[in-house]
Amino acid sequence: MPIDYPFHVDSGGRTARTTETEHIRDLIEQVLFTSPGERANRPAFGCGLMRLIFAPNSDELAAATEYLVQGALQQWLGDIIRVDEVEVSSEESTINVTVRFMMLKTRESMVEEYSREV
Repeated sequence: MPIDYPFHVDSGGRTARTTETEHIRDLIEQVLFTSPGERANRPAFGCGLMRLIFAPNSDELAAATEYLVQGALQQWLGDIIRVDEVEVSSEESTINVTVRFMMLKTRESMVEEYSREV
């Protein structure tokens, strides 16, 4: 079983574990909300989504953001998921991302929603 994210200790005093499905959800969240340059050993990791929240809102920016996010997910997680669609929206100080994808191992289609306040 994979290690849970964020890292924590379970009630038995051991490293907390999670299911494969939750692990993939955690990996997607890490790609979405990690900025390139944030990780010392993987400086290209992430998608820079949080930087785009401060850009002027427009249809073009929304399309570019969705393309950027989909490309980053494909680059970093393309061996475990197939990204079908990404929707990004912002409301005041919160960014919302909906990802439709298929887990390649099980061929199960999923829809996950992520949000982060900036």
